[in-house]
Amino acid sequence: MVEVKLKKSQIKKINKKLLDSLQNYRKTMSLMVGDVPIGVLCLPKATEKVLLNSGFLRVYDLFDCDLTKIKGIGKVRVRDLAASVDQFLSMR
Repeated sequence: MVEVKLKKSQIKKINKKLLDSLQNYRKTMSLMVGDVPIGVLCLPKATEKVLLNSGFLRVYDLFDCDLTKIKGIGKVRVRDLAASVDQFLSMR
């Protein structure tokens, strides 16, 4: 068996590359899982209509989005929407 000795700087560089790769993989998988219509979130019709009219057609459109900036979505709808997205993501 060949023993390889790595310097701390090499190990740190390898760890960083690995973490970056895993983050990219996690983001890619989230987008793939989120490539479904908004309707799967089972939102109230009014909330779904506001989202569709605002251009949010797929679940991944909601990722990295400030929900409070969507016109027609108040505090209660934001809370319900966030809970629905969280529940959806936890089921995958």
